[in-house]
This record gives sequence, C-alpha cells and structure tokens, in this order.
Amino acid sequence: MEKTVVVAIGGNAITQNNQKGTLEEQFANVAMVCDSIIHLIQKGYHVVLTHGNGPQVGNLLIKNEAGKPIVPEHTLDVCGAETSGSIGYILEQSIQNRLSELGIDKKVATVITETVVDKDDPAFKRPTKPIGPFFSQEDSRQLEEEHGYIMVEDSGRGYRRVVPSPKPLEIVENDVIRTLSDAGYIVICVGGGGIPVIRQADGKLKGVEAVIDKDRASALLAHQIGAEYLLLLTGVEKVSVNYGKPDEKQLDTMTLNEVEKYMAEGQFPEGSMGPKVESACSFIKNSEGDAKAIITSLDKMEQAMEKKSGTWITN
Repeated sequence: MEKTVVVAIGGNAITQNNQKGTLEEQFANVAMVCDSIIHLIQKGYHVVLTHGNGPQVGNLLIKNEAGKPIVPEHTLDVCGAETSGSIGYILEQSIQNRLSELGIDKKVATVITETVVDKDDPAFKRPTKPIGPFFSQEDSRQLEEEHGYIMVEDSGRGYRRVVPSPKPLEIVENDVIRTLSDAGYIVICVGGGGIPVIRQADGKLKGVEAVIDKDRASALLAHQIGAEYLLLLTGVEKVSVNYGKPDEKQLDTMTLNEVEKYMAEGQFPEGSMGPKVESACSFIKNSEGDAKAIITSLDKMEQAMEKKSGTWITN
C-alpha cells in the first residue's frame, strides 16, 4: 500500500527574504522544489503539499491599502483565499509542467481550504503571526501611526506586521483532500494554514481575520487524512539544541519524551523552531499507527525521507 506524506513548504521559500515577490521570482523558487516532490512520487508516496503565505498575504494587504481610494478593500480571510489560489496556481502549473517534461502521467489539484478556529481563541487579542515585508524601525512606527498596524522586530531582520494566529481545530475539506490523494492526485491545499473560519450557532461557516500557522494546520490535516509522514521544511537541515552556542548539537532523531525534555529546557523558542517541533509532536500523538515527522531544509527533502538527513521525530 502506498503511504501518504504531507509536505509543508513555508511562504518564505516561495518569496525569499531578499526578494520583492514578483511572479518570476516565485515561479523560479517553486521550480527548485518540483523535482524533489516528483522524486517522492517515484518512490511510491502519495504527496499532499501544503504551503505558507506570510510574505504574499502581507504584500496583498499593502496593495489593498494603496488601492482603497479606488476599489473596495478585502478582509484578511479573503486575502488568504486569494493567495491560496495564486500560490496554488504557481505550484500546480510548475509541478504539472515538470511531470510533462519527464513523461509522468500524474495529475495535480489545488483545493482552497477552510480551517475552523475558535472565535474565543485568545490569539485574537494577542497578534503574533508576522506577515509581509520587513521595514526599518522608523518606517514601522509610521505604519503604526498611520494605519494602526501592530509591528514587531523579527529575528534581527527588521520589523514586520503581526496579525492573530488562532489554533486550527478542523480542516473542513479534509475528506475531499483524502479522496483526491487516494485517487492518485498530487494535492495542493491548506494554503497559508487554510482560510480561518468559525462555526456559527446555526452551523454555517464565517470567515475571520487571521493567518493560521501552516505547520500546525499541516499537522492537523496529516492526522485527519491518515497520513503516515509529516515533512516540515524550514531553513536549516536539522533541529539543534543549544542553537547558536559553542556546544550546539544537531539532532538526527528525537522521541516524544526527548522533545518534552528539550521543550522544558526552552530549547525550541516560539519564534523559531518551537511551532514546527510542537506540530510534529501533535501529529504523532494524535495519529494511529507508526506515524513519523521529519524536519529539514528544502534542499534536503529527498535525503531526509531516506533518513540520510533531517531530524526524525518518532513515538
């Protein structure tokens, strides 16, 4: 039986920090991941591809603000839907074209995905999710004054706008995604963590303004569709303890007990590796069977799935 791997790609891999985010740049960046995705397919995996949208949705909000005197603004949830569509288009076309070049008969489908959150989640009162480009301290203060944005310093690279990031509770379209994956499609979904929605008293869905962490949403999806593997891609090859210190140590493997020990020591901060490690553990704890999570860099994806790179987290 073929096994399913959910592969989560960050929005910063699609629009890198030193780039403006042009379509040409995004297509070029995505092209670099196509062969690795196809390699997994050739190895017999069903691939479900998720992605972030932090840089892209932030840029779209800036366009919204600039165009406000001329055209109606869109809310943040709608901007999330728009970036899910645009990034899904870039990924879908790039992968489909590469499959065609290689003579592989495989179809790709993008699912615009809604993610249920709690309307009373405390995250709505404490924005933490950075989106959009980096600004100087002076420019960030001006944006706060003129537009009411909440700006924070982000990892020494400048200042970025932050928005609420509530916990994902349910992937609405999980059955559709699973059906497509089981039928052999490469599925692109959970764009930007999914479009945040709440369930109202009458059961109907309604969008809310937030951006969901794509790793947490990907872990939830992987559990809901019964995936065997969760592959979280980041900027480093392996998870480290004592990161940036003389005694830094890269980890090939971690058990859940070891993760809990490291978390208690404060090894994985919220602003860096914390959400990825937390998401990996959540997937393993909630999944039946021998689920595994792997954290590695974009360029080490193939080696990581063969246990030649990356950090493997197991029960």
